[in-house]
Amino acid sequence: MNLKQQLIEEKKAKRKGGLYHKTQINLAYNSNRIEGSRLTEEQTRYIFETRTIGFKDEEALPVDDIIETSNHFVAFDFLLESIEEPLSNKIIKTFHRILKSGTADATKSWFNVGDWKKLANEVGGMETTLPQDVDAEMEKLNSWYNGLSDIDFETIVEYHYHFEQIHPFQDGNGRVGRLIMFRECLRNNIVPFIIDERHKQFYYRGLREFSTVRGYLLDTCLSAQDTYKEWIKYFYGK
Repeated sequence: MNLKQQLIEEKKAKRKGGLYHKTQINLAYNSNRIEGSRLTEEQTRYIFETRTIGFKDEEALPVDDIIETSNHFVAFDFLLESIEEPLSNKIIKTFHRILKSGTADATKSWFNVGDWKKLANEVGGMETTLPQDVDAEMEKLNSWYNGLSDIDFETIVEYHYHFEQIHPFQDGNGRVGRLIMFRECLRNNIVPFIIDERHKQFYYRGLREFSTVRGYLLDTCLSAQDTYKEWIKYFYGK
């Protein structure tokens, strides 16, 4: 089964209740939730299905949570539309521009939406690549990746680790990085996966310790892949 083509066809047909529909909701919900969004899965589903935000009897929610959720749906569509193109800085920056457009961060000149960070930042208390070195490090990373004759599951996870170490954007790196992983699995005929927000501590530990123990991150991603395989089996019987 050509999963890539199946998702594209479901998107074009605007099919409800299929794997494209389920992927959009679950990827947006879990990826945003990992980064601190307060939207529930049902609220995420409501936004995707109705394009409205009329939640009855619910607490007030940050506007940016809603905007970034809606933007994530657009980013996933861009993922499918650009799937035949090799991974590049242009594609990576487009993911960031889509995700952060219209947010409060987009009004800050120093935030640099759709481009590399201008200010040094840390992740989990650890230093990341300095702004002046980001472009060179991203070119180096993409050259290594695109120069490989065979890209497998472990290679994609390793790319993700290096991407998060560079942390090229002021914010939104995790969401962009997870979109890249899904895209590159799909592009290379590997079953993609969605990191469940309930497993974020295992995911963070895996990233933190990847340089010495690869198994933590790989096992977390493989477990997530098993879940997606079950979805494929349910929807397509394969």
